[in-house]
Amino acid sequence: MTTIEAGTDAATIRTETTDVLVVGAGISGIGAAYHLQQQCPDKRFIVLETQPGFGGTWRTHTYPGIRSDSDLYTFGYRFKPWTSAPIASAAEILRYLGEVIDEHDLATHIRYQHRIEAASWSSEDKRWTLDVVRTDTGERLRFHTAFLWMCQGYYRHSQGYTPDWPGMDRFGGTIVHPQTWPDDLDVTGKRVVVIGSGATAATLVPAIAERCSHVTMLQRSPTFFITGRNAIDLADQLRELDIDEEWIHEIVRRRILKDQAEFTRRSFEEPEQVRQELLGGVRHFLGDDFDVDMHFNPRYRPWRQRIAFIPDGDLFQGIADGKASVVTDEIDTFTEAGILLRSGTELEADVIVTATGFDLSVMGDIRFTVDGEPLDFAATVGYHGTMFTGVPNLAWVFGYFRASWTLRADMIGDFVCRLLNHMDERGATVVTPQLRPHERDMALLPWVDPENFNPGYLMRSLHLLPKQGDHAPWQHTQDYWSERKVFPLIDLDDSALHYD
Repeated sequence: MTTIEAGTDAATIRTETTDVLVVGAGISGIGAAYHLQQQCPDKRFIVLETQPGFGGTWRTHTYPGIRSDSDLYTFGYRFKPWTSAPIASAAEILRYLGEVIDEHDLATHIRYQHRIEAASWSSEDKRWTLDVVRTDTGERLRFHTAFLWMCQGYYRHSQGYTPDWPGMDRFGGTIVHPQTWPDDLDVTGKRVVVIGSGATAATLVPAIAERCSHVTMLQRSPTFFITGRNAIDLADQLRELDIDEEWIHEIVRRRILKDQAEFTRRSFEEPEQVRQELLGGVRHFLGDDFDVDMHFNPRYRPWRQRIAFIPDGDLFQGIADGKASVVTDEIDTFTEAGILLRSGTELEADVIVTATGFDLSVMGDIRFTVDGEPLDFAATVGYHGTMFTGVPNLAWVFGYFRASWTLRADMIGDFVCRLLNHMDERGATVVTPQLRPHERDMALLPWVDPENFNPGYLMRSLHLLPKQGDHAPWQHTQDYWSERKVFPLIDLDDSALHYD
């Protein structure tokens, strides 16, 4: 329903009302739209997206070589078979997402270039009101919705995280962050230093090594990587037998998940053995004469930070061929010609790439209020890591770190749709998680246990995130294998959920 109402400045504001409003048209938002269409066919829904097109990360990140760092059999949706190599480029992922939109006629529900500035809940009206700006026209819009489904991800798309190193203003070359890679940047024949050792750096270095005069990966400390072929033997064997792609997708998906669960278990129970296996994969490409311990043996145990998959060992092949190198040291200062390290060595460069991570964004930097009071998500407690105490009719998709993000997005999709249908059955219009009387003094813990998982972007912003409790349903376990059993059995009539 579309109406016109008076704005505070006496100008008219076009207003729309819907049952469910999904924020974001990336992999989570597109999945949410599919689940709503399939499981809540009577619900009206709209998807709002800031960017001029769908895809989220896979649209906004355009640096050379951008690819997934987990397999598409699990990063893809459970309902849409993946038929190509498991590690996919951004272009392949965007094509896959576009097929989902086309196959299910979801485009009619998506509004692009709509930036949400504020979201306010009214208990009197029993709805959310979103103040929105059309970024292409500047027009101000207003959306009313009964339920708000946050699928915008968890980092700031507009800019990445770059530390403020001394002397950056003196450098005579180009400094760029991968998240805002310029279309006209040409690194051909240039000396490039890539600062960082995560998945972005490990993707970028081999992608530009052939064109650069030389590329150096500069890291403060090592990161774990896992190597392997960019292929799934089981999938290839099943295709040779002319097995239906939907069957192949499900069989391979289950095989990968089982293997990942075993690897995660061993990383906790046999960390040193897993460490040596990972280092062995690196030595296979770099040989015994290379100082693998210096450059690729982290101080932390395996899986305390995300482990990027290096398809066909391309990063290490570039190092072995002499087209790339790795330096483990700390930055003292930028100079006119490059970077001076604490060791006294100067790395000369024409281009410096700061692949140093991103800034976490809680709820898309939208200003939230509940009945006129500013909402501080850090003061709330997560209900199964997707809803929050004192926040009515809102769900947030926060995926897995050690497994593919989409596994949890699909799972939350089922939960939200089941909840919406349950509310209709009860005749309820509002649902709000709330601590029960015996839980009001419950010990509150960080959203993610730093002893369990502690990448820099998370540690920098952990204080901004909701809390978790010390028992269900207030825990955010990040454990797919337990949640896949728990989520379908969540008791929607439990007293932790208050209906109105």
